[in-house]
Amino acid sequence: MKSLFGKSWIWVAVLLIGLAGCAGTQTRDSTGEYIDDAAITTKVKSALIADKQVSAFPISVETVKGVVHLTGTADTRAEADKATTIARGVAGVKSVVNKIQVK
Repeated sequence: MKSLFGKSWIWVAVLLIGLAGCAGTQTRDSTGEYIDDAAITTKVKSALIADKQVSAFPISVETVKGVVHLTGTADTRAEADKATTIARGVAGVKSVVNKIQVK
């Protein structure tokens, strides 16, 4: 009987250790959020390319939780600001962080 009781505790310990490994960390809230961010990035890039004034500049776009980050260079502050205005006009954008450098 003691042998059976001892083996039961071993199995319980193994099970608990195994379940502890199942608790993962999430860097994103969900797969849906990741897809939404990718879609927003694509829409912002498309909108920037469609604008003749802004499309001439190398501007990178990254979206995290609906916040669009713009990086790159522009000739004037007005052109950099126009990129911000274009990005804000895209559906799903919560805010825009403009880190575009003026040459």
